[in-house]
Amino acid sequence: MAQTTDSSIDNSGEGGGSLRKGISLLPMIILGVGGAVGTGALFSGIGMAAVAGPAMIVSWVIGCVIYTFIGITYVDMSVRFPEAGGPARYSLYTHGWVANLVNSVGSLVWYLLIPPIEAIATVTALSYFDSGFLNAKGDPTLSGALVALVLLVVYIPVNFYGVKILARINNALGGVKIVLYLLLAIGFILVMGRASNFSAFGGFAPYGIGPIFAAVPIAMFAFGAIRVIPDFAEEAKDGRTLKVGIIYTLIVQFVIYVLFSVALIAGLSWGTLSTKVGEWTALTKVTTNPFIALTTNRGVDWLLVVAVIVGILGPGVAGYVYQGAGSRVLLAMARTGYVPKRFKEIHARHKTPALSLIVVALIGAALALLAAPVPRIISLIDDAVVGGYISFGAVPAAMLAVRKQRGESFSVGSTLIAALGFGGASLVVYWSGWPAVPYAVILIAIGSVLLGFAQNFKQLLHSLWYIVWILFLAVMAAIGSVGKGNEISFNLSSVLVVVVSIFVILPWAVHSRLSVDEVEQLEAS
Repeated sequence: MAQTTDSSIDNSGEGGGSLRKGISLLPMIILGVGGAVGTGALFSGIGMAAVAGPAMIVSWVIGCVIYTFIGITYVDMSVRFPEAGGPARYSLYTHGWVANLVNSVGSLVWYLLIPPIEAIATVTALSYFDSGFLNAKGDPTLSGALVALVLLVVYIPVNFYGVKILARINNALGGVKIVLYLLLAIGFILVMGRASNFSAFGGFAPYGIGPIFAAVPIAMFAFGAIRVIPDFAEEAKDGRTLKVGIIYTLIVQFVIYVLFSVALIAGLSWGTLSTKVGEWTALTKVTTNPFIALTTNRGVDWLLVVAVIVGILGPGVAGYVYQGAGSRVLLAMARTGYVPKRFKEIHARHKTPALSLIVVALIGAALALLAAPVPRIISLIDDAVVGGYISFGAVPAAMLAVRKQRGESFSVGSTLIAALGFGGASLVVYWSGWPAVPYAVILIAIGSVLLGFAQNFKQLLHSLWYIVWILFLAVMAAIGSVGKGNEISFNLSSVLVVVVSIFVILPWAVHSRLSVDEVEQLEAS
């Protein structure tokens, strides 16, 4: 078991090995942005506009504010515990084996499902050259699914040959990607932008205030990728790389997302998208990459070329970053004892979790292949990524718990940040609605049971707060305005979620922390 002191973490273990520290600050930022800015920037905006109209720009801002608080807790914990797949281990040190199992499964669900989503997004862009990759509904055909499968296999060598090779590839591809994303967004605004789009069709907020918040979870799918940096923490050269890397990644992706949201609204052409003029909700019918669609046959060939390249390169880079981060989460789960020891083995030469990498890649490839015969799998995957949002909540709680555990003073700032981060994570899960939340809960429950939930039943009391919090959010998603029952208004239900989470669940989580003696027993086990 890893030591929980900041400077003495040893994750090699029997039959394992240590990863190589080789990621400096700039490559870490590019890695973070490369993983964060992918499908979300290209596809989330159209879904958010369908919900909130032009006011979805505000949704991006709200999403950034929420995730800033969550991100700061990741900064704190990643510096304390700089280990691979760290977010899948933090709660182990504060709330024990059972709570961390539930958290780890949520993290693993996120990382198993995102790479196939990114690969399918790349296929969507490639369909510009071969329409046979997608059917009339925008779902992958068998040939499209096979291309996605090949992409997920191609990502393997990018991650396999060590972080130095990964950093070099990502510096080149990720750097170009960032420049092209900025070029596409700014080009859209300058060449195709119409200021009237922000007010002519029902006003800036055609559906009122509530939908602005309801669109936030769609944005959070994009912001959530900030956690790839803590997952690579063991390979960061120093703590500053983690701190500054996370902050700068959050800033850069925020700028890109806001630019893309402004660009989408400014460049919107209802006729080009075959939707009724002014009917924002009709944008849900857009199944292809909107930036490619809006530049096709519009006399702006250079912008179309950029849109196609971004549509291929953007999700592609995010896909291999997520795959690499997912292998670190599986490695972390092996180090904790949730999965067989073989998954914590480090390749002797390249210092990568080779078996974990291959398994994550193959599961993603299988999911991508299923997208053709079972198109419903795509929407199921989209819903199930809420499992990753659920894992966000464990980090702010762990940050406060570890301070109390070690007798550290509680500053007003750190307490407020943790509280706002936990409240924000609660809202993001709740706003994801029905059936996304129950799907994620079911997947986490199944995974936890299969991995031996009851083996450490004596630690169940330390995890009850987390289980109750998850069930509370599932119930709220069922009865609230975002859910099936619609029995509580959006504003009231959102306030209820925040109040219960911050003032009931979070103090319970801090009180449920492991004692010093229990931590020592955990380390000795």
